[in-house]
Amino acid sequence: MSRENYSIKLTTLEALSLEEVKAPTIPVDIALQEAENLFVWAYEDKIILESKGLDWDTYFEDLPVRIGACRYAQAVWMKERYTKKEILKRWRTESSKAYEFKNEVLADLYFKFRKDAEVLGRLDKITQAEGDDDIIQDLMDISVLGKSNAPELEKKRYDLRKFNIAEQKSDHLAELLFKANDDTLDDVKAKDLRDRAFTHLKEAIDEIRDTGKYAFRKDPERYIGYVQIRIQEKKIMPHYN
Repeated sequence: MSRENYSIKLTTLEALSLEEVKAPTIPVDIALQEAENLFVWAYEDKIILESKGLDWDTYFEDLPVRIGACRYAQAVWMKERYTKKEILKRWRTESSKAYEFKNEVLADLYFKFRKDAEVLGRLDKITQAEGDDDIIQDLMDISVLGKSNAPELEKKRYDLRKFNIAEQKSDHLAELLFKANDDTLDDVKAKDLRDRAFTHLKEAIDEIRDTGKYAFRKDPERYIGYVQIRIQEKKIMPHYN
């Protein structure tokens, strides 16, 4: 049902201006529960709330749809956040292993070409490079360097498969780094839609609460249901003219 509610509300959410959209200031799961509690509480006050100006259809009747849309939007964003975190985790793990592999192969090549000044110079340039982008390029440079000296390395009984591995690692890490750094990934859009869904939900919550607090300002037993229970302590009842 939440997914259907989200589909119903998507056009409305996308139409909100950037100035209107606000990120949640409280945990979304708490806001959703408070909205559901408010729906139950306000149901029996329909006549009074409408008499005080509440647009019942726009805000109360629509509240479950807004709740469902926000719940689904939150779930989508959490999924995308998890995916991004997994990519970053994989990058950290695999890039660390790549550095170890790079240093191992470099040590091999320094030894194999310890009497070749030209190759040693090229190895020095690879060794000096540091950083995320550099490990990707270093692995590719190692692959090219090794393959270009394959005949001599074969004579020295070196395992040439390591250069194919270096190339594969370079390509794989390049893809991971792109995904890890890509701000256009779906998590950005998902967060924006979650914020929009929350903003749309909060609009209805605020209208119902404000009307309820005004309508029952002299009736503490009903007034309490229109207050955020979570932060209820020492609240001062508002004064309306």
